[in-house]
Amino acid sequence: MKTPEILFLCTGNSCRSILAEVTFNALAGPGMHASSAGCHPTGYVHPRALALLQREGFRTEGLYSKSWDDIQKTPDIVITFCASAAGETCPAYLGPAIRAHWGVDDPAKATGSEAEIEAAFTTAYQILRRRIEAFLALPWTQGEESGDVALQAELARIGAQ
Repeated sequence: MKTPEILFLCTGNSCRSILAEVTFNALAGPGMHASSAGCHPTGYVHPRALALLQREGFRTEGLYSKSWDDIQKTPDIVITFCASAAGETCPAYLGPAIRAHWGVDDPAKATGSEAEIEAAFTTAYQILRRRIEAFLALPWTQGEESGDVALQAELARIGAQ
């Protein structure tokens, strides 16, 4: 069985998708691989996202904001993060892939005091990590075969948590 390619996709690829990519790859081990991209990349990784990842013990060398046009491998699974309640438009990946939506407010757009902004980053990370851990606990990720429809339903369930 080939290594499944997961693409975490958002608009700017500066925060949520980067947090998800790094966390997923650190927790998944060698049997799975994730990358991240944006439909309109900002051109930088948000410094607060980098600091949070470093505090969590993850490596951040070589991270950069990239376009979905830069993705080298066709993803098997595409997970989007736009928060429609905040008026974000979700990028629509048009390739053949299982798709799921895990709406998370963009902490890069958080306003308020330093503590409130930092809390927005922490909250986004905690939501993403919880969902990634649930994804990695699925039998499909443990080497058991599952149909695309069942996997898509499970990913939708995880995104609703």
